[in-house]
Amino acid sequence: MHDHARQSTPPPGSADRPEGVAAGLGGRDLGLGVDVGGSGVKGALVDLATGELASERHRIDTPQPATPEAVAATITEIVDGFDWGGPVGVALPSVVKNGVTRTAANIDAAWIGLDARAVLSSALGGRSVTLLNDADAAGLAEQQLGAGRDARGLVMMLTFGTGIGSALLYNGVLVPNTELGHLEVGGAEAEHRAAASVRERTKMSWAEWSVEVTAVLRAYEALFAPDLFIVGGGVSKKAHKWLPLVEVATPIVPAELRNTAGIVGAALAARLDSAL
Repeated sequence: MHDHARQSTPPPGSADRPEGVAAGLGGRDLGLGVDVGGSGVKGALVDLATGELASERHRIDTPQPATPEAVAATITEIVDGFDWGGPVGVALPSVVKNGVTRTAANIDAAWIGLDARAVLSSALGGRSVTLLNDADAAGLAEQQLGAGRDARGLVMMLTFGTGIGSALLYNGVLVPNTELGHLEVGGAEAEHRAAASVRERTKMSWAEWSVEVTAVLRAYEALFAPDLFIVGGGVSKKAHKWLPLVEVATPIVPAELRNTAGIVGAALAARLDSAL
């Protein structure tokens, strides 16, 4: 995985533009998103009209332990690498409610119950910070600027990786913190049956794994009757090997933004917040 945008250009050069106004780079509508993962923290400027990165992607290893203070310092270092005075969106591996992180996956337990928005805003000099779950960020990005950009109704984004991340959007509006990977399907959590890590650990063939994915998606169909499934994670790059084998009634497509979706979704969320 490389750390360069599809279109790599220097950060814009207006240090004193007002908050929420993205100037520069030919007048494009820009935002800044940061995606916090278990192994790396990544950030970039985003063209909010196209979903393309408008700068190089800056990546720093996630500090260990990934305490709030250490991660805040890393995020600050990334943001300071861009000449950016507007709001910042941050995607976290956590359930986020009103700026408070309620869970912590692959980050330190000190995040649980923390007013993370206040901590990160303080670290960034008091600027506006929008927080959301990382799977929700990916779903928001794909629904607005990726594989679901023309979809209406109920869109379900599922990210197959170590677990199964989920995002639910209705006519473009995010229903946050769904955590559908933990839903019980056939006596086991969905992600214990069909996460990409399960296929790798048990050495399942693509055909064998598609049976497990089918069982999980049919359970989601029965509960939610979605209009579109979008599937992401590393396995989306090999969708041709398994997606045709998944037998569900709902249309299903691979994600388009892939490893930039968290950054793009975080930047979009910050823009939506600043417009309120």
